[in-house]
Amino acid sequence: MTESPTRTPQPERTRLMRQRLLEATIDSLVEVGWAGTSTTVVSQRAGVSRGAQLHHFPSKQDLVVAAVEYLAERRREELAVDIDALPEEGRTRAVLDLLVSQYTSPVFLAALELWVAARTDSDLLAKVAPFERRVGREIHAHAVTLLEVDESRGRNRQLVQATLDLLRGLGLAATLTDDSARRASILDAWADTLDRELER
Repeated sequence: MTESPTRTPQPERTRLMRQRLLEATIDSLVEVGWAGTSTTVVSQRAGVSRGAQLHHFPSKQDLVVAAVEYLAERRREELAVDIDALPEEGRTRAVLDLLVSQYTSPVFLAALELWVAARTDSDLLAKVAPFERRVGREIHAHAVTLLEVDESRGRNRQLVQATLDLLRGLGLAATLTDDSARRASILDAWADTLDRELER
């Protein structure tokens, strides 16, 4: 007797469909930007029918709001690292490499497209701003942990925030040109500064 193939449960099919659409949204934001991203483009990229896409996300706004949440989760996952795996020698520089990857990844580029669009779109801003604040707090807390500092001591809090602001700027520069050599030189110097100035 031949066994019938196992059917994927409906909730799992729904989750996988939504994930395909959200991944396609991020890819579209990275490759063609906010202006070039539409529900039609996303459904084509995801390889799903327009009707299926509209069932899950009836409008571009619905799709983008869900993509913002998905981006926040993706960025959180990218931060996950085994702290014990970081080297003792050159630890600060290794931490900077880890953190700068947050601002040079496709996920950051997609988020950047949403920031720029949100600047002149109050409805989008209302959705994007709270997520960005939350992600910012999470990255800051994670940087404090990775650098092994107590941010209530001395100027630690300001130095950690300055680090994140610097890395975001380097990420923005990387959107226009490959500046990896310059970035490495700056990170070398900043690691030395942190090792000298942070109160550990």
